Amino acid sequence: MSALQKSVLKSRLPPSAINFSALNSRLSKSRGAQRRRDYEPVRWDPYFDHSKDVPVGQNTFHVYIKGTEGPLLVLLHGGGYSGLTWAELTKSIMTMVLCRVMAIDLRGHGDTHTTDDDDLSADTLASDVAAVIDIIAHDAPIILVGHSMGGAVAVRAAPLISNLYGLGVIDVVEGTAMDALASMQSFLRSRPSSFSTISQAIEWCVRSGQIRNIQSAKVSVPGQIKNIETSKLATHDIDSLPTQYNKCESNPEPIISRDDIIQEEESSNMPPPASSAITTNRKYVWRIDLAKTEQHWFGWFKGLSTAFLNVPTPKMLLLAGVDRLDRELTVGQMQGKFQMQVLPACGHAVHEDVPDKVAEAVATFMVRHKFAEPASDFPRTFPAC
Repeated sequence: MSALQKSVLKSRLPPSAINFSALNSRLSKSRGAQRRRDYEPVRWDPYFDHSKDVPVGQNTFHVYIKGTEGPLLVLLHGGGYSGLTWAELTKSIMTMVLCRVMAIDLRGHGDTHTTDDDDLSADTLASDVAAVIDIIAHDAPIILVGHSMGGAVAVRAAPLISNLYGLGVIDVVEGTAMDALASMQSFLRSRPSSFSTISQAIEWCVRSGQIRNIQSAKVSVPGQIKNIETSKLATHDIDSLPTQYNKCESNPEPIISRDDIIQEEESSNMPPPASSAITTNRKYVWRIDLAKTEQHWFGWFKGLSTAFLNVPTPKMLLLAGVDRLDRELTVGQMQGKFQMQVLPACGHAVHEDVPDKVAEAVATFMVRHKFAEPASDFPRTFPAC
């Protein structure tokens, strides 16, 4: 073989293994750096028109509002979250139906402040919600949707709202919830108790799988933690960060799947467990100490299935898995007493993990029952059989 032939042959061969290894190393570092940048927080205002306080007696309830026409979709968050947990869903649903949205910070959560933040009984929370709705929209058609604890509160509040047109509950079922209470304290102890920065809290929530959608976590998590020094919600600190972190990205990063999160945890030098993640400069803690609310857990969920089935308005139940359905709701679903939709490939924070899918389900529910007019030809979902 001539020297020329050898030269041509060599030029057509793939790079050596050493070059492949170096390339993979550079790509891994690049991906890692990109993901670290993705954990910076964003403000609430790209998602909502208004952030306002609603006085109810001596208490002040904080709400986020979007839209100016149509029925009012009232959104209630789960335990430990805030109204900002609905940011991405709100952005999606406003493109699908003509409606208004109001996301409430429940008592003891977010920017809401009451004379007794420790009174988180189901009856008190339900009365709070009914009072806020009466002040904001006492005569508008109300569609009430709640996630987890918020779903239980929505069911309890339903009889108190005279202008209620529809009810939606997301990933909370009495049987499953009651079974999970035994391990709840263990789960809460596994979480970090504090964080050095807001972005570190966002990073932990994503890596641990608590919220699987990075873009949602960036706006939601600041509503779940507070500054130790000022006792104010972390949302108030975002303005002091560089301006590029105060905006919703026009081209957000795609959702990172659970598999990607696990791979990142395995290759990272900072794993998500509580004890090792935070060591110095602790500035942020959880807004609410959920461990101290244990006395109310039983009351949130006991009798929930019967109460849900007894609400006379059209009802919808969204679940992260069909295995969450208990016997009473299984019978009720077979009797056609409510619409059910199962959204797989997501965690407990269904509305944050797959906000577009949940928005489609809620929008379909509203259009199907003629609560709202469609704003676009969005993909319609169908109830489970």
